[in-house]
Amino acid sequence: MPRDPVIIVGAGIVGLATAYQLQLARPGARVVVLEKERTLAAHQTGRNSGVIHSGIYYKPGSLKATNCRRGKAMLEGFCREHTVPFDICGKVIVATCEDDLPALERILERGRANGVACERIGPERLRELEPHAAGIAAIRVPEAGIIDYGAVCEALARCITHAGGEVHTGARVTAIDARPGACSDARHATCTVESTLGEHRARLVINCAGLHSDRVAALSTDGAQPLPARIVPFRGEYYELAPAARRLCNNLIYPVPDPRFPFLGVHFTRMLAGGVECGPNAVLALAREGYTWADIEPDDLADTLGYPGFWRMIAQHWRMGLGEMHRSLVKGAFVRALQRLVPAIRAEDLSPAPAGVRAQALAPDGRLVDDFLIRRRGPVIDVLNAPSPAATSALAIGERVAALAA
Repeated sequence: MPRDPVIIVGAGIVGLATAYQLQLARPGARVVVLEKERTLAAHQTGRNSGVIHSGIYYKPGSLKATNCRRGKAMLEGFCREHTVPFDICGKVIVATCEDDLPALERILERGRANGVACERIGPERLRELEPHAAGIAAIRVPEAGIIDYGAVCEALARCITHAGGEVHTGARVTAIDARPGACSDARHATCTVESTLGEHRARLVINCAGLHSDRVAALSTDGAQPLPARIVPFRGEYYELAPAARRLCNNLIYPVPDPRFPFLGVHFTRMLAGGVECGPNAVLALAREGYTWADIEPDDLADTLGYPGFWRMIAQHWRMGLGEMHRSLVKGAFVRALQRLVPAIRAEDLSPAPAGVRAQALAPDGRLVDDFLIRRRGPVIDVLNAPSPAATSALAIGERVAALAA
């Protein structure tokens, strides 16, 4: 009788990269990916800005730092092997005032500690790289790049199926029963997974459900062990530059981020197809898949408002939240944020672009979880927090999860 498969919940880039790495680690292993949507990469993966991150921002030794650096190299190698286009175009992180300089220096120190090729430059060199950017100093990061992560997911899915794995769309997981198996080692317990495609037996379930990762984790627990964090959705809204205004941005222009938050601030991103996106901000989404203010899901909103950690976060960061909402509701405020980096931008240069929603893990004390959060509980592995730079890091995250699955 064939051995029960490993089931992976979620076909974003982390789920698909995990399936791919499992097959590399154990050739012939049975791997099944279940995705509730009809397409791959429907949410976070397919709605991000398509940046290949360098790892410059993250605390040395953190999962984000180590997995971003390794994952970036693995991603570029995978794309070369499977002819997925990408462009290592470089970026600048721009200090627009004296108050930005201490944080800029800390980012430079972190980047060097993480092994990132980066250098501090003055305004003259900045104007050579980005003639329309305004800044008193900047960090140049030549190894940052751009890519279409949806195309990466398509390539991963082809590799998975070619190696004998299965990728099923339209397969929403509704129940997970993690029962003790015949083996006394709980790590070899057997699971039953219920989905809209029927019942599946699995020797291991890996939860890569992104925006719904906490809910999928809750399916396999009796509630005796509370989750270390809950997902709170933050919508990131973008504008796109009109063709005539694309000359204002050569590649990637970022501000110095606020170190209190895991968001990088509104920035300019040249896209692989030639356009330029501006954003994102970070506002509370009223649904886990809420891409506009009109998208309201009462159950999702009740989950957020009923979570004590949410209110503790609000008590700490309400001023930041009001500022983000103002930029969301008033285009002029969004434009002014962009003009700090590129003063020549005008409101008429911007048209709305598709938004994304970030699955941000929030601890019970109101702390925004800043690192990847991955855990194993017997026959279940949960990837509970994998926001940016998870797409860049995905193959390294998958390698790490595959090692946990051994």
